[in-house]
Amino acid sequence: MADAKVIPFGDDPRTRRVRPKSKDAGAGGAGAGAAAKESRGKRPPGRKGGPLAPVPEQQAAPEDAAPAQPAPVAPEEPTANPGGGGGWDRRIAGGLAFLRRRLTGDYEVDEFGYDEELTDKVLMSMIRPLYEKYFRVEVKGIENIPSEGGALIVANHSGTLPLDGLMLQAAVHDNHPAGRHLRLLAADLVFMLPVVNELARKAGHTLACAEDAEELLRRGEVVGVMPEGFKGIGKPFSERYKLQRFGRGGFVSTALRAGAPIVPCSIVGAEEIYPMIGNARTVARVLGIPYFPLTPTFPWLGPLGAVPLPTKWTIQFGEPIPTDGYPAEAAEDPMLMFNLTDQVREQIQHTLYKLLVQRRSVFF
Repeated sequence: MADAKVIPFGDDPRTRRVRPKSKDAGAGGAGAGAAAKESRGKRPPGRKGGPLAPVPEQQAAPEDAAPAQPAPVAPEEPTANPGGGGGWDRRIAGGLAFLRRRLTGDYEVDEFGYDEELTDKVLMSMIRPLYEKYFRVEVKGIENIPSEGGALIVANHSGTLPLDGLMLQAAVHDNHPAGRHLRLLAADLVFMLPVVNELARKAGHTLACAEDAEELLRRGEVVGVMPEGFKGIGKPFSERYKLQRFGRGGFVSTALRAGAPIVPCSIVGAEEIYPMIGNARTVARVLGIPYFPLTPTFPWLGPLGAVPLPTKWTIQFGEPIPTDGYPAEAAEDPMLMFNLTDQVREQIQHTLYKLLVQRRSVFF
């Protein structure tokens, strides 16, 4: 019994045997510690094999002993930047490079004044909080916009201020799988305002004329038009979601000449952001604007009354109406233009009523 160990009273031998290398053996474990030290000394340094003194009952635990738990591994810190914290560095570097290009003029705009880089990095970033957090826009049918080639999106217009055009632009920009950009046709008044004029041009908007619209469609751009114009955006709250006249159908003629499909679009939620209960026509004539809105909050609350109500929006794109199957002279056929205009208008109106029935609340 020369190899027997001294086991303190009350200590479980099975527990003792699964902790062979304990340094705190105490007085009763001194012999075992010495034996373990002597056995470690019998392996020649630098050799994997060789004689090794057997250490009885230290390598295998009995069947009823609890399995040894592996040492806990500290979880990896979640990093947003796989490159070692380079996310913020890349953002800062990208911002500085953007500023450098702005200052040196090393950027491109097309002949209409559209600045794609400025739109993506700055203008869309300014619109996006309003789009995502304030109006919480829900987009449906985005797949109806072609992935390539020209397309004409025709939408209803409302809201007293043309915020629906900006939300429509953000909806296409942020949701289309091909990352397409919407080029809106805007009224003359937009390009008469000092600051708004420059921002509209940079964002890709252009004058609502047939020549510009046809040129953009032939170049394969997605063009947006709101045929109601000021009649739609400035209508009283009592006529909400009732489409006004679509003009003379000039957008249909443009689509026919370019052979681009027409995509009807219905926007619900914009009518309630500024409930227009009156129109101060005298003030509008003095200011040279189409209308001067009177709402429950404006102008009574001053600048605070200009804050739009946080309504819940839905934008739905309908099935495209093809125009490439018509002959070249179809663009001059007034009856065909009337029929197609009425078809687009009816499809938008029907979808508006459908969305209104499905809507739970104006704000939720």
